[in-house]
Amino acid sequence: MSRSIRRVEQAAAILGLDITILSMPDSTRTAEEAAAAYGCTLSQIVKSLIFLRIDTKKLALLLSPGDQKADLERAARTIGAPLKQANAQTIRDLTGFSIGGVSPLGHKISLPTFMDPALLRHETVWVAGGTSNAVFAINPSRLQQATKARLLER
Repeated sequence: MSRSIRRVEQAAAILGLDITILSMPDSTRTAEEAAAAYGCTLSQIVKSLIFLRIDTKKLALLLSPGDQKADLERAARTIGAPLKQANAQTIRDLTGFSIGGVSPLGHKISLPTFMDPALLRHETVWVAGGTSNAVFAINPSRLQQATKARLLER
């Protein structure tokens, strides 16, 4: 088992989340691959996207449904600053995860987290478990509570 997956499991345990991380034989790096692998809708896939605040150069985590492009204008209104996508090396260095496996839990640093409220329409969503082929299912309200995610404003 990879260190990244162990870090996610440890973070979940600390938060009181009972999760089971599944390792799939094929990549679930993209939302489309993940939805096909888990037999769920694309909107049930949670994309964990790391952005850089343009004003402070600090990172922010945006949890977005797999069937939508991240709405950066809406996110900027909620966060209070314009955003740009963080580069892969910065994401790896500061979170400990590679793109395609970024989990909402277990980052090396504390990240302010923001969530698209569309995720709350589902009973269960699927999120990355630390690698490009590892995922776990969770109730989106529990995910919001565990990550202390602030909902994006309309």
